Amino acid sequence: MKTLQRFAVAAAALFAATFAAQTSFAATAAPVKAHNVVLVHGAYADGSSWSEVIPILQRAGLHVTSVQNPLTSFADDVAATKRVLALQDGPTVLVGHSYAGMVISETGVDPKVSALVYVAARAPDAGEDYTALAAKFPTPPASKGLVHSGGFAQLSEDAFVHDFAGDLKPAKARALYAVQGRISDTLFASRTTQAAWKTKPSWYAISKNDRTTSPELEHFLAKRMNATTEELNSSHVSLISHPREIANMILAAAGYSVKK
Repeated sequence: MKTLQRFAVAAAALFAATFAAQTSFAATAAPVKAHNVVLVHGAYADGSSWSEVIPILQRAGLHVTSVQNPLTSFADDVAATKRVLALQDGPTVLVGHSYAGMVISETGVDPKVSALVYVAARAPDAGEDYTALAAKFPTPPASKGLVHSGGFAQLSEDAFVHDFAGDLKPAKARALYAVQGRISDTLFASRTTQAAWKTKPSWYAISKNDRTTSPELEHFLAKRMNATTEELNSSHVSLISHPREIANMILAAAGYSVKK
């Protein structure tokens, strides 16, 4: 009997250790050296939203591609990202801003993806109702500024300038407003079938002054995925207002030494 008890205790300890190793993988695994970076934009934006980050990464010698999401459906955005991933020639850091966190969670299981970087991004579990999850946290002001027309939606100019891109100069924010991507009314109802952050090393940039996604929700998501996390005094668009910090996070995920 004592032998059986010792076996049971040992088995339980092994299971616990294995589970802990799996759940802490993202935070403890050493980054794989990656030459490629694929950037995925979120809602109310297009690929040019990475224009401040891209030159920094290119100067570091990385091969960078910015996906152009059609925002017509989650499936379409996933397909667009998969097409770009297929062109990469080796280990690749996959980066998603805002809604694109769903896209990289779905596509990040690709063997080429060595690490994931979430920028004020959604990070649902597989099959999770993200809208229901977000409802447990404070409602951000930007959501009141949605304008619907013809099956698509966009942010009003006031919501975009003050809530989406509140730490940018107004002229810059209005220029971004002019090129914002209109989203399908059904886009946010989609659910992922994969949660790549469970098996890939992950980083998360939290926007402390975010008025589009609740910072409390961002904290929850970063903690749940056990991500290497940095908090920025930023609006939702830290990729534009804090490009150096975001680029440094991507470089770290790519296995480069970064000087703060």
